[in-house]
Amino acid sequence: MLPSLTSTEERLLLRFADPEATAVEDNLSAKVLSALLDNAEFHGVLPIMLRKLQEGGDARLPPDAGLREKLDDLRNKATIATGQSMLLQYHGDRIMKGMATAGIPARIVKGPVFARKLYRNVSDRPFTDIDILVEPANLARANQVIAGCGFELGSNEAESYQLQEFKWLEKENSSLLVELHGDLVHDTGMRRRLSLGFRELGIIDGDVTDTPAALLTIAIVHAAGGHKFHRLQLCVDVLQGVRALQSAESETRLLDAARMTGIELELAIVLNVTGQLFGEARALELAGRIKPDLSIRLAKRLITTTTLLRVNSREKIGSRLRRDAFRWIQRLAKARAIPGKV
Repeated sequence: MLPSLTSTEERLLLRFADPEATAVEDNLSAKVLSALLDNAEFHGVLPIMLRKLQEGGDARLPPDAGLREKLDDLRNKATIATGQSMLLQYHGDRIMKGMATAGIPARIVKGPVFARKLYRNVSDRPFTDIDILVEPANLARANQVIAGCGFELGSNEAESYQLQEFKWLEKENSSLLVELHGDLVHDTGMRRRLSLGFRELGIIDGDVTDTPAALLTIAIVHAAGGHKFHRLQLCVDVLQGVRALQSAESETRLLDAARMTGIELELAIVLNVTGQLFGEARALELAGRIKPDLSIRLAKRLITTTTLLRVNSREKIGSRLRRDAFRWIQRLAKARAIPGKV
């Protein structure tokens, strides 16, 4: 269980988590700063906080030996994580070359793409695996390519086909994980309503790969379709995705993408809570463009800033129940539009 934070400390955590915000750490006690570090680590935003603390200079931090030791340890771990990300990127590039040689259309999604496209400081967004997306019809051939690159299947094959997700571990280093997807929505109960695969992303992107609309669509599905808001990093990706939308055309493409993929519920909820967490008016405005039906109104009551911030606090049971209830709303919600073209 994480150290408890006051409302004021939670707001400070959010400023540390926001890559573009200036965090004010003056006059913080060693105890409070240590609690903030623990929360930042759990929520996947520790690299951003460590960068901001370093930019401010250690001389401004409390002169506490325990805190300095903790910071040194966390910084060493962050360096290792950066190296792990670089190694994963190397293997991802190897596999993508193999896909191209085999004539299999594929694309890397999430982690390394988010880091490169959405974050000014790439090290703010380390990643622990490589996610590769292909058409479902190409899963078998793509699996052969990954196996040929020195990886072995770490998930049940039959279940993996059902989930459209295969987990591959590097034979010499099992900490290196590559996930192959036929669809970024793995919950079979939800996939009748929403789907985000290679074809859909191609339509959203048009002539250019990894457009802001496509990246934000992926981030929204990642936050609400895969992980149930279990940490702040998911919403930080969404926050940065909103900031990457530089034109009305990109906004329109995003909303069209939501209708095509069936994620209007998820878009409304993820943008709403992200806007509330970080005071991002544009996210709230975009969320408001989705006409709220019963499922959206119910979901907004469940997925609040408290639900996310206290996912591993003394209130974690309440947070878990709210997030589980949201998952049931997702499974029971009716499709809002017939899939079409963007």
